[in-house]
Amino acid sequence: MPNMEGVDYSKYEHKMDKVVSALSREYDSIRSGRATPAVLDKIMVDYYGVPTPINQMAAVSVSEARILVIQPWDKSTLKSIEKAIQTSDIGINPTNDGSVIRITFPQPTEERRKEICKQIRKYCEESKIAVRNARRDAMEVFKGMKKKSEITEDDLKDIETDIQKLTDKYVKELDKLAESKEKEVMTI
Repeated sequence: MPNMEGVDYSKYEHKMDKVVSALSREYDSIRSGRATPAVLDKIMVDYYGVPTPINQMAAVSVSEARILVIQPWDKSTLKSIEKAIQTSDIGINPTNDGSVIRITFPQPTEERRKEICKQIRKYCEESKIAVRNARRDAMEVFKGMKKKSEITEDDLKDIETDIQKLTDKYVKELDKLAESKEKEVMTI
């Protein structure tokens, strides 16, 4: 983004970047029928009274397209990891063979895929709102600068154009992410 003298867009660009990253992580955790370790990212296990992410307690790997294998470094945590997965919202029962936990992801039905796509679009729309909020915050700052006569009316119009271009760029990125995830879900 071109910077005018004394005008810095990087703060707002960084905010918008964070929104895209957050959406990407959110999409990684959506259970789409493929085994992906990111599905477990939000699950916390009670490890000696401390909520701990599974990936800090065990090796998580994909053994086949639809099977995740969780191999705890401390075998005594096997039951608590299994319990945490069962009580989570991923909706899959793990199998415990005494040394590893396996999670088999079923083939999603057409109806389930459509539900997932709705969820994907909802997350995308929420992210677009966050990007627009960053634009609004930027414009409030620059309008304040105009009121204090730190920038001219023409500068403000140029800034507004630049901030809108930046917003459009990030909205387009969010749409591409959503489109890509929907395509992935519908072609499982």
